Amino acid sequence: MAITDIPEYAHLTDADVAALGAELDAIRRDVEAARGEADVRYLRRTIAAQRGLEVVGRAMLLGAHKRGFWWGSAVSLGLAKVIENMELGHNIMHGQWDWMNDPEVHSTTWEWDNAGTSRLWKHTHNFVHHKYTNVLDMDDDVGFKTLRVTRDQPWTPFNAGNLVYNTLLMLLFEYGVAIQHLELGRAVTKWNRPWYDRAKFKADAADVGRKIGRQVFKDYVAAPLVGAPLGGRRGWRKALTAMITANLIRNVWTNAVIFCGHFPDGAEKFTKQDVDAETQAEWYLRQMLGSANLSGGPVIDFLSGNLSYQVEHHIFPDLPSNRLAEIGVRVRALCEKYDLPYTIGPLHVQYFKSWRTIAKLSLPDKYLRDTSDDAPETASEAMFAGTEFAKPRVDEATGRRFGLEAARRAVHARRR
Repeated sequence: MAITDIPEYAHLTDADVAALGAELDAIRRDVEAARGEADVRYLRRTIAAQRGLEVVGRAMLLGAHKRGFWWGSAVSLGLAKVIENMELGHNIMHGQWDWMNDPEVHSTTWEWDNAGTSRLWKHTHNFVHHKYTNVLDMDDDVGFKTLRVTRDQPWTPFNAGNLVYNTLLMLLFEYGVAIQHLELGRAVTKWNRPWYDRAKFKADAADVGRKIGRQVFKDYVAAPLVGAPLGGRRGWRKALTAMITANLIRNVWTNAVIFCGHFPDGAEKFTKQDVDAETQAEWYLRQMLGSANLSGGPVIDFLSGNLSYQVEHHIFPDLPSNRLAEIGVRVRALCEKYDLPYTIGPLHVQYFKSWRTIAKLSLPDKYLRDTSDDAPETASEAMFAGTEFAKPRVDEATGRRFGLEAARRAVHARRR
């Protein structure tokens, strides 16, 4: 089973959880008080860089029939889409810049360069995913209800296609984002139920259809025409393939960043519990246990929309992304203080672990070695049952807390 008692698994008392929450609240207050002109300059420079890359990329479509211009346009437009989706769109729609009161970068007005609509995405992502992070049967992002990503999901023959589904999701990621809110499987099975809101589904599906249509026309009809005047039919075809490549760059990169933040070893899953009764501190703790960070430096930070600090983003989704690095120093110190794991690793390692999990879980459980109480991709408080490591304690000689991180190391060392 996944984690059912989060404080017990975390080796924290109620007082510990409340104290942890108070310290995280203090971090929020400090960052909110420090926001100012430096943050505004960062955002304006990011917007200028993104628009500059898009202008250069679209200009190079004129010469897309030549190899150098083709690569230049594909890469420039791909980077522009990555920055627009990750560091701008995702973060602006979280309300990270609402404090500026600038309608251009306000969460209520931004529409991103993506097949998904911002209106539906803000509900599916900002509300459902961030409120119920990694809670089975509540968070749609746990496998997007397509992939099996934890042993707590019962295996069915459909799961044998895990690797195929994830490959398609990686390549067509923007369309997966677009239709995620529609819950097509649920619509098919519940359509004739009297309580199912068919009118709402039709309205949402119409919005998605219109947004996909606009994106397809912009990227695959209007933009490639730029290559025709100088390159003729060949120029149009090359401009079209450059646009397809740009979108593939964005889709594959986005998929990698998101999966590295939620599905590598150490990003825990949780059972269906009364999360609506969680305190703010308990919610903080669940976010810390259910997310994973990327190491790699400023370039990875920027191109990931600072989701390389996924732990910090999940604790403070509405604080400016450029502040997450400094927040990370303090959050990591809290993890050491309370002996909590701080899951982090290089992108290639974390992405490999995500794919490894997806590959393993395409198989029935009888072929898997670990149990759902103690596996790389999921664990529960039951992993400590019957051991002296089930409860937190303090080393009398050093005063150091012996909590979750130390207990996990001890249990695994004993089993080895």
